[in-house]
Amino acid sequence: MNKLKYVFLSALFLTAGVFAQEEEPVEREQGHTNNNKFKQLYDEFSTPNMYRTASGAPGAAYYQQQADYKMDLVLDDVNAKLSGYETITYTNNSPDVLKYLWVQLDQNMRAKDSKTPLISDDASQPAETPGSFANKYLTEAFDGGFNIQEVKDTSGRALQHMINRTMMRVELPTPLATGQKFSFSIKWWYNINDHVNGRGRSGYEYFADSDNRNYVIAQFYPRMAVYSDVEGWQNSQFWGRDEFALPFGNFEVNITVPADHILDGTGKLTNRKEVFSKEMMKRYEKAKKSYDEPVVIVTQAEAEAAEKIKSTKTKTWKLYAENVRDFGFATSRKYIWDMMAVKIGNKDVMAVSLYPKEGNPLWEDWSTKAVASTLKSYSRMTFDYPYHKAISVHAKQQGMEYPMICWNYGRPDAEGNYSDRTKFGMMSVIIHEVGHNFFPMIVNSDERQWTWMDEGLNTFVQYVAEQDFGKWYPGALSEGQTAYPSRRGPASKIVNYMGGDQDFIAPIMTKGLNTYQFGNNAYGKPGTALNILRETVMGPELFDYAFREYSRRWMFKHPTPEDFFRTMEDASAFDLDWYWRGWFYTTDYVDIGVKEVKKYYVSNEPNAEIKKIAEQRGMKLSDLPPLVFFVEEGSEDFDDTLKGKSALENSPTLNEYVMDNFTPEERAQIKEPKFFYKVTFEKPGGLVMPIIAEYTYADGTSKTVTYPAQIWRLNDKEVSKAIASEKEIVSIKVDPNLETADVDTSNNAWPREVTESKFDKFKKEVRN
Repeated sequence: MNKLKYVFLSALFLTAGVFAQEEEPVEREQGHTNNNKFKQLYDEFSTPNMYRTASGAPGAAYYQQQADYKMDLVLDDVNAKLSGYETITYTNNSPDVLKYLWVQLDQNMRAKDSKTPLISDDASQPAETPGSFANKYLTEAFDGGFNIQEVKDTSGRALQHMINRTMMRVELPTPLATGQKFSFSIKWWYNINDHVNGRGRSGYEYFADSDNRNYVIAQFYPRMAVYSDVEGWQNSQFWGRDEFALPFGNFEVNITVPADHILDGTGKLTNRKEVFSKEMMKRYEKAKKSYDEPVVIVTQAEAEAAEKIKSTKTKTWKLYAENVRDFGFATSRKYIWDMMAVKIGNKDVMAVSLYPKEGNPLWEDWSTKAVASTLKSYSRMTFDYPYHKAISVHAKQQGMEYPMICWNYGRPDAEGNYSDRTKFGMMSVIIHEVGHNFFPMIVNSDERQWTWMDEGLNTFVQYVAEQDFGKWYPGALSEGQTAYPSRRGPASKIVNYMGGDQDFIAPIMTKGLNTYQFGNNAYGKPGTALNILRETVMGPELFDYAFREYSRRWMFKHPTPEDFFRTMEDASAFDLDWYWRGWFYTTDYVDIGVKEVKKYYVSNEPNAEIKKIAEQRGMKLSDLPPLVFFVEEGSEDFDDTLKGKSALENSPTLNEYVMDNFTPEERAQIKEPKFFYKVTFEKPGGLVMPIIAEYTYADGTSKTVTYPAQIWRLNDKEVSKAIASEKEIVSIKVDPNLETADVDTSNNAWPREVTESKFDKFKKEVRN
């Protein structure tokens, strides 16, 4: 019998057989929306246009505005007050004519009449600490809002303006056409908050023992809002959680502080020789050539001496920054200051740390090294860090980022002792906040709308950088540790959240202010989703190429989630709409298991199913074409003599076909499976994911097969795979290495693994 006829007749019967059956299609009711998990995201995505292309790249007409600042700042250390006079030059690169400008006044979140406290659900608790009670009910609210003294044009004429909470609209004297610039000035001051006792991203910590403050100052000046092709003016109010959307520009900033203060911030220090001593300059030059260990610019002894005598004189530090979206600075007479060089691409970048003595010995050992390591890891994953320095500043209970500078927590006790939790907490927050230089300080997403685009992407790269740090600096690990103990990143870390109460979980694609469990939603889940996408779905090579492409396309630009999603697909040839939909647009969870395993042997005798089919069709068994029959072990027509023999041995029909249709050379290479299985996988969880199945054989060996997620395309509930094996399978395990964030592993194994309940364990402990 020729090969074509044999295959045709075999297919006629096997389509109805139990072993080789087609997957059932997804049920669809007539007139209902297509809810297939593999449906493309056309309904969710905006239509590509001349500003943003279908590939995820900036379009030919992409534009962004520019805001340049000149600022003179004065810090009143006695009264904890900051005053400023700034001139903003705004360039309209959009195709639109603007009648007014919007300026962000984020400090107004701390104004006495702030609405922020009024949106919190803060019913009385059964009990509160005296401090919490006093702050809530016994004291006046801190008045930390902006005092806007004047808004004028360059000729000194007052500009009409209106303040709506944390936004100020400035009316333009004449409409601002495409390509035109407009300059105006704002004079302002505000009371600096105590960020330790009153919380906040910016402020001071007061040290009563020496009557000194450590200032970390940011979002301190009226800042231009973003005007873009996506939303026009981004004028979402600042309620305290969602961070900042800002245009890029150049900053020329003069900061006057007490003469004995040490200060650093965004930009290049343009008057270093004026504010540095000769000894500091020598140390600085040495630090520029030190790539392995930090060089101390201001020692602990010098910082301790400065704490004791407060200068009544002042000193002005001058900083200039190009193409940054924001500005921050830190200043105190308590600072120890160290630096080291790190090679990034073909240039040197300075890794810098500022910290009071309270941070030692932890900070002198690890802060600057963590900065240097982070710059290397992030540059490898994205693009070479473009700025000349990155600063880590020690600030109690802080973790906040700005261009070139960030504040980080992690403090030993009074005797200098610290736990692993404190050590790795400090290292991780430094890695995370320094990493924010890349997302969103350079890849400048809109944090007000899409918190996950900076926090989630950054959390993902943070995990990569933490693992690098553990390899590059093994001395940072504690005894018995072989890898850095990352708190987020691995799939297992997000399981409890994803399997939790759906009433208190929101999709990732939710404005940060409106999410439940903010840390898991904005940091943990998107970071983990990207890690799984990299390590399990796409593979590091494809993922890393696409991720770098996204990062480089949108350097110093304003990407949206769609730009990220589209670029990742465009640069990898991976259709990932199913992944984005499941992980980012829903709150579905992963749960994939082994529902059933049936074992078959090949026979030359018709099985019960074929006999039934033949009878239904009025055919005699003798009229059947040559077929290879599968008989289920344990069925009524099963013959024990079939065990242990290959398919060729059990089926003369198959053997004859092989002899007639294969050459001797082909027969020498032919496989001879003895065992046949129908494995049915189930998916109680809503998320579509690849099936990672580990097959263990009787001889102790094992093999892992990853079935692509598309295996679920026609049936979202269960799928079956026919497996022919030369060795007997004794066990099957889904997701053996816990790569997919499966929330219920009790159904992951065949034979089903019996797990001891907590109650049974308790009974055993009681008996013993």
